[in-house]
Amino acid sequence: MPFGWGIISTGLHPENKIAPAINATSGANLVAVYSRDKEQAHSFAEKHGALAAYASIDELLQDNRVDGVFICSPNSLHSEHAVQAAQKGKHVLSEKPMATTLHDAIAMVKACQDNGVTLATGYHLRTHPGHILAKATIKEGALGKISLVQGQWGFGTRGAIMPPTRTGRRQWWEQPDLIGEAASLMGTGVHVVDILRFLLDDEITEVATLTDGQTETNPLERTATVILRFRSGTLATVCCGRLIPDSKNDLAIYGTTGRIVGRATLWEARQGRVEILSDTVNQTEIYPSNYLANFVAEIQDFQESVQEGRDPVASGIDGLRVVEATLAMIESATTGRTIKINPVAI
Repeated sequence: MPFGWGIISTGLHPENKIAPAINATSGANLVAVYSRDKEQAHSFAEKHGALAAYASIDELLQDNRVDGVFICSPNSLHSEHAVQAAQKGKHVLSEKPMATTLHDAIAMVKACQDNGVTLATGYHLRTHPGHILAKATIKEGALGKISLVQGQWGFGTRGAIMPPTRTGRRQWWEQPDLIGEAASLMGTGVHVVDILRFLLDDEITEVATLTDGQTETNPLERTATVILRFRSGTLATVCCGRLIPDSKNDLAIYGTTGRIVGRATLWEARQGRVEILSDTVNQTEIYPSNYLANFVAEIQDFQESVQEGRDPVASGIDGLRVVEATLAMIESATTGRTIKINPVAI
């Protein structure tokens, strides 16, 4: 039987990526969509071939054809919508960041556990085959002891002093309470933090952050740099922002016996190349650009995780750990202090 999907929210992200990816995924069926605007819901459903359009989340969740929901609502609403879905027995794939507060992230995990449904977070970079190869190479010990990891995801327009103000269906990105008190960190920074956790199979214990925001007059940053310390002692840097035109969006992992570089792999599309050079490996893999491939793989993995009763590639606990790290990053940027992280036991 096909997996019946409901999409919560009809913004530009589900418009351009999630709905097309669901329609491109084997065994997936786009059953229903929700928007507060009934006309927008029907327009979205007609464009993407959804069977039903709702202006009420409760009505969508009562649709027995819906097996799981992809939550694409503003960041601060993820928890509310996930808990509602879990209580109705629907599996949950939440867009990143999973939540904007630790309380909300824990509530999502517990609601899904209590109701026996799967919870995943939309960290699609984990499905890039170059990142999967890099993770396997590190695990095999080909790089020796990992000492430093670097990741950057930025973009911008040459000559622009400030990025354009987001309007329309993206206006909530300009509202601190809806986005989660950070812009670039919540937008692309969380993706880089998560992929570093994935590659190293390690947890973050300490962060220090500098941004051009997190002040009373400029609450939302446009550019940020973060230093991370992992439990193993490995250090990492994360750079992100909307004022970085020509950003290479590279990833680099340095060990005592070699290195891995991902050229332009930190992006929405599956693209770039991965270069591995060590005492035992000399390998380069090139990935032709495919805009939807990582999203399709993310959705396919989620469906299979539900069917097989296993954790998805980016679980709810993974989402929770990134929330912990992100909140620490924002606190560091606001206070000017290095912040230690004590993971919540759950």
